[in-house]
Amino acid sequence: MSFFSHETNIAIVAPMFALQDLIGRLPTPPAGVLEFTRLMRESARDLAPIVGVVGFFQIVVLRQPFPDFAGVVFGLIAVLLGLTLFIRGLEIGLFPIGESMAGAFASKGNAAWLMAFAFALGFGTTVAEPALIAVAGEAAEIRAAALAAEAGDAARDLNAEAAYALGLRYTVAVSVGVALIIGVSRIILGWPIQWFIITGYVMIVALTQFAPREIIGIAYDSGGVTTSTITVPLVTALGIGLSTVIKGRNPLIDGFGLIAFASLTPILFVLIYGMVI
Repeated sequence: MSFFSHETNIAIVAPMFALQDLIGRLPTPPAGVLEFTRLMRESARDLAPIVGVVGFFQIVVLRQPFPDFAGVVFGLIAVLLGLTLFIRGLEIGLFPIGESMAGAFASKGNAAWLMAFAFALGFGTTVAEPALIAVAGEAAEIRAAALAAEAGDAARDLNAEAAYALGLRYTVAVSVGVALIIGVSRIILGWPIQWFIITGYVMIVALTQFAPREIIGIAYDSGGVTTSTITVPLVTALGIGLSTVIKGRNPLIDGFGLIAFASLTPILFVLIYGMVI
């Protein structure tokens, strides 16, 4: 038995059908909006474990509320949007231009210009890495404070500190440029990557025995901070672009591995930098 009259039912249902019809007439969202929404969902999925771990230890283990909950929420939203925009920018900008430039240089057949491009790409992307700038600045600050303490002087030498940080950044940037030259040469010549990696790490172990103790940790960390948000996309695009254009090369086999070189050579160069200075 109905609680409403026939007229009442029509009055309730009619607007719902009208709303459904109106929604059906709305234009389909553009492909770009749908793609951005997909990337947002994927970024949220990638961030979920980090948020879960931090939340668990903050609430369950430490049993403390977040000091600025609104700020934390705003920061998470900013990270989510920033990560999504960054990934989208890589897909529509950096990856295509990196692959096309690498292919264009390889098609011209001029090895000198290709090597110059590889070095410039490695140097330019690395010297601008935010993680490298932060680590170099922190290392220079701690070193200056230690030197001031040994000399019995409370004031740090800011000029020496800045010069050390800049020298460390340039050393790492040059090392990544050299790494890309080696990696590009390997792709062109078709040499196996494992012998380069084994030789490099043998040299690292040998140099570690003679390098100053205070530079060893910085050197090993520098191999990680150089392969971050700016360097990785462009370097990967370079390798894939070259291996796609060069006859007889497989992008899956030969296109990857440049990141390994870019992680290895900074350790070598920074160990030598610490021994020299």
